[in-house]
Amino acid sequence: MTADDLKRTPLEASHLALGARLVPFAGWNMPVQYTSILDEHEAVRTHAGIFDISHMGQILVSGPSSAEWLNRLLTNNVLTLAPGHGQYTLMLNDKGGVIDDLIVYRTGETDYLLVVNASMIEEDFDWMVRHQDPQATLRNESGLWAGMAVQGPKSAEVFATACPGESLPPRNQIFPTGDGEYVCRTGYTGEDGFEFFCPAADAAMWWDKFIAAGAKPCGLGARDTLRLEVGYPLNGNDLAPDKTPLEAGLGFFVDLKKGPFIGSEVLTEQKANGLTQKLAAIRYLDKGAPPRAHYPVQDSEGNVIGELASGVLSPSLKTGIGMAYLPIDQAKIGTKVNIDVRGRLFPAEVVKKPFYKPA
Repeated sequence: MTADDLKRTPLEASHLALGARLVPFAGWNMPVQYTSILDEHEAVRTHAGIFDISHMGQILVSGPSSAEWLNRLLTNNVLTLAPGHGQYTLMLNDKGGVIDDLIVYRTGETDYLLVVNASMIEEDFDWMVRHQDPQATLRNESGLWAGMAVQGPKSAEVFATACPGESLPPRNQIFPTGDGEYVCRTGYTGEDGFEFFCPAADAAMWWDKFIAAGAKPCGLGARDTLRLEVGYPLNGNDLAPDKTPLEAGLGFFVDLKKGPFIGSEVLTEQKANGLTQKLAAIRYLDKGAPPRAHYPVQDSEGNVIGELASGVLSPSLKTGIGMAYLPIDQAKIGTKVNIDVRGRLFPAEVVKKPFYKPA
């Protein structure tokens, strides 16, 4: 893909004006950092940062059978959602592998908003069209929206300053502002915060408002270190079409009792027979070179037993962390392993998620 082929968010001019370094990501030209990853990471952990999430997709579902139909497509139980509430869930293929992980919000009696990953917008929508219910209407409105995530312990103060007289919804809830925007009390950093969706034409205005209210612009680099510290998976790295949500440790978001959904037979069988592999959290025992995706994981005898799906030097913990699919008997907490970083071995062990707990 050339630079001319990259999609551009409505906030690209704002990023350039702030001196951001832009890189290709999921087919988009996105800011990776403005000052430094460490600086931006620290801002979110101690104050508030703002991320451009306009690259993420928005798919609207409505109609009398929308809830029942979504329940046949997604792992979590949509029928438990009251209007104004949202939940994390996954869309699976016929083999139980992950197509995408997403948030579904119930915005009305029979209306739902799905926020999906940037690289999966077309694939998700096509999959939904292939399995569409005649009494459910689908609209891909991804090109019409801009999104931003304000995250950090001071995010509520940022919102109060930018939107005087308004209140944030409780955790995992959504409300429309009345001016065509949605405010969602969700995020992917482990910190308190909110996600804000507005018409694309209004993006720069709201971005400037939140920055003026105290949010520090942050890029993809800090977003990756923040989400990995709290053990949140990244689709395409930690989640994949040949890995099930049970293997990824996301069984909490899978309701096998609600009735059949695409991939449920495989998950039911997997649960009955036991897993053969699991996504394990791995932490260096000391300092070392940065761990990265695809670096081999060895057992204590030097046998390669997997590879990192994600890996970073944790700014909060000052050591290397990562996640890897390992054989089930070697994915137990306390198991000692080595990470092969370009021929150098760094001792590590399997630990319990999350790596880091925000205060």
